[in-house]
Amino acid sequence: MVERSQKEVWKITPWVMLLLLLGNFVLMAFDAREANSQQRVIRVWSQTAADFVQSPVTFVSSSVTNYFSSISSMRTAQSENDALKQRVQELEVEVQNSKSLAAENERLNSLLGLKAEIPYKFLPAQIIGRDTSVWFDTSIINRGSLDGVKLNMPVVTNGGLVGRITMVSPLTAQVALITKDKAGLGAVVGALGASNALGVVSGTGKKEILEMGYVPGSVEVKVGESVYTTGQDGIYPANLKLGEVIEVRSGSATVTQQIFIQPSAKLSSMQEVAVLLYEPPPRPEFDKTLPNAKKK
Repeated sequence: MVERSQKEVWKITPWVMLLLLLGNFVLMAFDAREANSQQRVIRVWSQTAADFVQSPVTFVSSSVTNYFSSISSMRTAQSENDALKQRVQELEVEVQNSKSLAAENERLNSLLGLKAEIPYKFLPAQIIGRDTSVWFDTSIINRGSLDGVKLNMPVVTNGGLVGRITMVSPLTAQVALITKDKAGLGAVVGALGASNALGVVSGTGKKEILEMGYVPGSVEVKVGESVYTTGQDGIYPANLKLGEVIEVRSGSATVTQQIFIQPSAKLSSMQEVAVLLYEPPPRPEFDKTLPNAKKK
């Protein structure tokens, strides 16, 4: 055992006293309690001291958590937004398809109304192609020889005459529109049998315009009168509506009139048509022999 001198003992005595006092203070503080809540004072102090450290840590932790939560929420919201946009587009397409089907159904129903107006069988068809160039003004329909379509069969809509079949394949057919057809067709201004304004209608090369010639200048023709086929051309049946008179250039007793007609069929916007399963009656064969000719 190391013996210490009295001088050394006096030197360490204050430090021993300080340690004893500090230990006593700690024991007193540890056992001290609040008067009201009876909680240990040291626990309250330690919790207070811990708050200085815990509060910033909690704030930072909450901020980081909220940041990543907001990013996740934004991604979820973006995904939901994209899904909603796609659904809206799908609904718009469905609405557009419904409108198209309704319009098509209305047009087909209007074609069915032809049964009461035209005493001929007809074949509904759709326009699947157009050629509106300078040299050709034709449309292609989705009916052909397999459906009974033949050359020169008339094509109509609920508005009136469209044209005639000029080319046929097994599945499709070509329709020459009356505005471009130079062959000419027999027509009458007014009711057939009650009007003397008989002439020939042909295409002018201009869209939506027909010209009627060979009408005597002595016959009165008024703007707004309706024009119908006569059936004398050997292609179209009688009483098919062609259109209405929009201009009359008067003639004289020796000069025929020029009459311009707007077709009643909407040729530029038609989508459904009807092919009349009509074939003109055969023309009678005339006796080509001369009356006084001697038979050998």
